[in-house]
Amino acid sequence: MANIINFEELEWLAELLNKYPRESLRKIAQAEGIEYYKLKRIYDKYYGKYIFVNAVYSITKLGLKSYVAFISVPKREIFEKGKEMLNNPFFGYINPIFGFKNGIQAILHIPVDQEKYIPELLSKYSDDFEYYEVWSNDPSKVKFGKWEYSYEYAILLDIFKIDARTPIKELEAKLSRKRPTIRFMIERLIKDGVIVGFYAFIDNVEKAHDRSVVGIAKELDIEEIMSKFKEREIKLGILRPEGYYIEWFFSSEEDIGRKILEFGQYVDKIGIAYLDLFRDLNHEHIKTRFSRMVKKDGSGYKSILEF
Repeated sequence: MANIINFEELEWLAELLNKYPRESLRKIAQAEGIEYYKLKRIYDKYYGKYIFVNAVYSITKLGLKSYVAFISVPKREIFEKGKEMLNNPFFGYINPIFGFKNGIQAILHIPVDQEKYIPELLSKYSDDFEYYEVWSNDPSKVKFGKWEYSYEYAILLDIFKIDARTPIKELEAKLSRKRPTIRFMIERLIKDGVIVGFYAFIDNVEKAHDRSVVGIAKELDIEEIMSKFKEREIKLGILRPEGYYIEWFFSSEEDIGRKILEFGQYVDKIGIAYLDLFRDLNHEHIKTRFSRMVKKDGSGYKSILEF
């Protein structure tokens, strides 16, 4: 019999796991004065099905820079080209997009010493593309790090991106390292600023954001946008050397034409991204991204062109 979802329980558990993302259930119960078996019952009911805890990374500390690319691809080739792109771990994720470019929207994480190869990389998939360096905040204050870890750290980053509550025993088996070493590795990544936090989120509960309006604007009144659309989920990025990237999320059950009219007045270029079509492929892709990006000897990143 399928679980009956109690949203109060879901939100309660998510709040607890945001407060105690890596602690054991017994420690959480003791710290909060909660009956352990009640917590375990609710945890077993929802965790890994509807609630997940992921690590949040600072890619700049790893010497990576974020780009958004728009690549023209004929409709009949979108799935084939999408799978080709996801063979390359330097693609963060991809979505089909239709609008100012018909084809694929991609987020890339590129080593800072390989930026010059981006046009050659994208030309593997199309002769028609455009790309932008994108930041979540002011890039002028950022200092890039570099990969200076053993290969096992790449495996750990992949694991924590999927499930930051993976038990130590399971980590020991996957990393071939003992508990004290693994604890040291986690603490080092936190101390170095690579792991900036942990985030508990609810997923797989309802069909909500499976579409987005993607816009590029030379100028944007951020305060007006955030105030006017405060009830909506919005992703905002700063483009370098100038401009803004903005994404409004919505459901396919809503009127797409209305969304274009509603948001199109704020941007110079606009498209509709289909977030559900590559969802499973993207999910599988991120499970091994870092371990495919990093050389087995831990000496640095592979070439973005070798895939």
